[in-house]
Amino acid sequence: MKIKLILTGKTHESYIKEGILYYVKKLQHYCPFELIETVELKNTKNLDQESVRSKEGENILAHIKAGDWVVLLDDKGKEYSSLAFSQQIEKKQLQRIKNLIFVVGGAYGFSKPLYARCDEQLSLSKMTFSHQIIRIIFLEQLYRAYSILHNEPYHHE
Repeated sequence: MKIKLILTGKTHESYIKEGILYYVKKLQHYCPFELIETVELKNTKNLDQESVRSKEGENILAHIKAGDWVVLLDDKGKEYSSLAFSQQIEKKQLQRIKNLIFVVGGAYGFSKPLYARCDEQLSLSKMTFSHQIIRIIFLEQLYRAYSILHNEPYHHE
């Protein structure tokens, strides 16, 4: 199973870029992994929130194919413990899903067409995180899930 993480726009801070590279390197020991940064929107100050969501949604949907399993990282999504999340990853593998795609939206969330296309929504916390910092948080949890599935000592219960 290949895992893709689609990010809305570029990663701006160097410390976030370093964290992303750190976890991407670790994840590649477990699965084929691809990081996709969509085109950054320009002049969004002249657009309302729905227009921004719509344009970002179009950019994201351009990277999604029929048959991909799409999970939006969304504050209204289902929450899992790290152990339960690892079980969800294992379940997807057993279902023989070829492409498991996780999507980090922009500051205003996701468009209606993107919600309609997704297969599920995942919340990493009841707290709100910036769409920049959530990139590292999610990658760490994905790495943790694989370390759990491989019975490695990274995760402690």
